[in-house]
Amino acid sequence: MNGIVHFLLRRKPRGGDFTMREIRVKLIERIRRTPSIESFRFSAEQRLDFLPGQFLQLLLDPARPENRELNKYLSFSASPAREYIEVTKRIGDSAFSRQLASLQAGQEAVIKAPMGSCVFKDEYKKIGFLIGGIGITPVISIIGYIIDKKLDTDVELFYSNRTEEEIAFKQELDAWQALNKKIRVFYTITDCRPKDKKCFFGAIGKELLEQKACNVGERTIFIFGPPRMVEAMKAISLEIGCPEQNVLTENFIGY
Repeated sequence: MNGIVHFLLRRKPRGGDFTMREIRVKLIERIRRTPSIESFRFSAEQRLDFLPGQFLQLLLDPARPENRELNKYLSFSASPAREYIEVTKRIGDSAFSRQLASLQAGQEAVIKAPMGSCVFKDEYKKIGFLIGGIGITPVISIIGYIIDKKLDTDVELFYSNRTEEEIAFKQELDAWQALNKKIRVFYTITDCRPKDKKCFFGAIGKELLEQKACNVGERTIFIFGPPRMVEAMKAISLEIGCPEQNVLTENFIGY
């Protein structure tokens, strides 16, 4: 992803300090998720509380906070219950991607966080996700949190990618499904017929959702992604019977 437009969450639920602030972080690990997507894990100089689904600003040029080329918005891609902070990005040819990809273990950066109001709440009993590509990052934070906290949340994830090789976090998602039968993941592949018979061919659409989605009228539906994708998925959600107040969206811009 990598810019996100939304307003800041200002309340302080769950007893944490969710005030946005700048903190220094140190890179501790890099993880290749797909041929083009990589995760970056950081340790922080002080604990940062955030809600599953929120995002941060990674400042690779903290001396010039107005520098939009090197200071970008990224979702947290790990549960708030973890001791590290993780972000995940598709690495391209932008100045930000190049500098991020050049970071080595032990090097420091600055983050500003937390931001965003499209978040999971513990009281949600049934949730769903309509996601494409790198929009999976906040989803991983949410489902990881559900696993870490052993919550009794019913989860359905519809996750679309161009190829099977570009399914980020597939190992984690498959493991979570095996661990918790209330988590169900439906993979769709758009550019070629998938080799894995468990993957569906084509985009996320009304027909697939009507066949596979359960209790749509009772679920809180999360949609993260580019504006056009978000609009299309929201329209389908409403068409199959999701109440509009139950559809939560976050637009990613500035790739």
